Amino acid sequence: MARTTALEFQRKFGEFQHQARREPVEITRHGRRELVLMSADHYDWLLAAARRAYRTADAASVVADAVRRSEMDAEHAALDDLLK
Repeated sequence: MARTTALEFQRKFGEFQHQARREPVEITRHGRRELVLMSADHYDWLLAAARRAYRTADAASVVADAVRRSEMDAEHAALDDLLK
């Protein structure tokens, strides 16, 4: 993702507008991320993806049962410590 300061963004708005059609542009202020400029198509895709997301509680019982029965690879065992 491209990155620029708010001041540079103001001075070169047209350039960043064109760049945002290809990839999101992160705009920082005082060194902190504040805004992201992206194409309308990318934004629409994100909204559609968010609508396709479901809550775990709403999952079909067959899916919930499969998740309960699943096992994690041993290489990820250290992640269990994060639950404590």
